[in-house]
Amino acid sequence: MIRIENLQKTYGKETVLAIDALEIQRSEVVGLIGNNGAGKTTLFSLILDLIEPSKGFVSNKGIVVSQSDSWKKHTAAFLDESFLIGYLTPEEYFYFIGSLHNMNKADVDAFIETFRDFFNDEILNKKKYIRDLSKGNQKKVGIIAAFMGNPEVVILDEPFANLDPTTQIRLKRVITDFSQNNKTTILISSHDLSLTVEVVSRILILEKGRLLKDTEKTENSLQELESFFAV
Repeated sequence: MIRIENLQKTYGKETVLAIDALEIQRSEVVGLIGNNGAGKTTLFSLILDLIEPSKGFVSNKGIVVSQSDSWKKHTAAFLDESFLIGYLTPEEYFYFIGSLHNMNKADVDAFIETFRDFFNDEILNKKKYIRDLSKGNQKKVGIIAAFMGNPEVVILDEPFANLDPTTQIRLKRVITDFSQNNKTTILISSHDLSLTVEVVSRILILEKGRLLKDTEKTENSLQELESFFAV
């Protein structure tokens, strides 16, 4: 689904990311874990063609992302609030995103209704602009919008941050159910080891721009991660 070869990003003399090879298959839920400055956001930005690689390439379903826009038809992401349109209400934003996927108003209404518990009566019918929502509620809007149109690939940067415990638990269910029901490949970066381990099927550890570990999740994964980062 996603393939990386000899990928590097360099600023001046500093190489902030260098990954020789990586393949992510259809329907995998992959957790990208690392300390601040590890290169997680850089990697996501390269996968989404938001920045140019200094060397190598990323391909998405066989399409080199820097050479064609056609991969965007089956790929969605929410990295931060800059992906939102602050002067719209959540409903207006959902209708706008839905229109990009040829969804009519009824389709959008039916889709967002399935996430009513996740919204926890804090998003819809509040007559608030997105810019006036809390960071956590803005994140809820962005995440659910990323799932619209049944994308084959979804990329989420720190999805659990700024969410209360109840919403974090509900988000775990949302991610798991969506991936299983739609065979969607989901990439998640997070500082929260326990939440990430609970939803992913595969774990990647980045440190100083290098891929140090690539492993399938096991019952011992959380303990192993805690030991790794405790050093």
